[in-house]
Amino acid sequence: MATFDASKLNFPFMKYRKMLIGISLVCILASFGLLMTKGLNLGVDFTGGLVLQVKFEKPVDIAEVRSALSKIDQGNATIQAFDATDVLLRFQAQDDQVRKDVLDVLKTDVGNYKVLRIDKIGPVVGSELRAQATYALLLALAGILIYMAFRFRFRFGAAAVISLMHDVILMLGVYSLTGKEVSVTFIAAILTVAGYSLNDSIVVLDRIRENWGQVRGKGIVELVNTSINQTLSRTINTSVTTLLPVISMYLFGGEVISNFAFAFLIGIGVGTYSSIYIASSMLVEWYLRSPKY
Repeated sequence: MATFDASKLNFPFMKYRKMLIGISLVCILASFGLLMTKGLNLGVDFTGGLVLQVKFEKPVDIAEVRSALSKIDQGNATIQAFDATDVLLRFQAQDDQVRKDVLDVLKTDVGNYKVLRIDKIGPVVGSELRAQATYALLLALAGILIYMAFRFRFRFGAAAVISLMHDVILMLGVYSLTGKEVSVTFIAAILTVAGYSLNDSIVVLDRIRENWGQVRGKGIVELVNTSINQTLSRTINTSVTTLLPVISMYLFGGEVISNFAFAFLIGIGVGTYSSIYIASSMLVEWYLRSPKY
């Protein structure tokens, strides 16, 4: 596959940094507004509910199962197929009547089955999962800041963490806007995107560090522009080659996989943008406002 070569480009990225930082701030404020007014559509893993796993005697289709559940107003259940006959169902309702109705409609409309497990997730367990997910993200951010400060400079680490927080907030805002379910797979997607975005940011910041002592007679703005242009080919080629399989996952991977892929698609977009503009722009603004500089 042909790759994009930007080695000869000299685009003035930092010329537009203030405008794009302003746009990002508007998007962040809009995301906070959505989170405070509309909130997130938390799944069973975080709110509590009923988890049911059954194994049918014959292969079944997820659409067939969902159609049957729709007859008892449970069509919004999360359905995950392990194979052609083994299906995992998650419902927000916990009462015994819902469980009985689900088992009855599956038998009459889909086919005979064997119940492998039935679990009830209480609200306490859900709140613990929310807390653990938050701690995991905060620990990841703290670890990144410490590593970047040790490996490069503190300002480089702070710029990377700000860029990463920008990506996470925008992803949460998109999920609030679209009403997509937030489940454990979404947390996995956020951490995956965090790694992806951080990797992109490190490539740019590392090139800035390398050029710091090699490019003489240039100010911080020109130095950062040069570094971004030098790494642009790698950034674009990585994003495109990552997008292709993720798009396939979103279109053909089924509901559970497509939910993960949707978060990853959003993350690739904002992560690529933030690695070029947010991390670098924060670094430029920090140094321009430093009396020592």
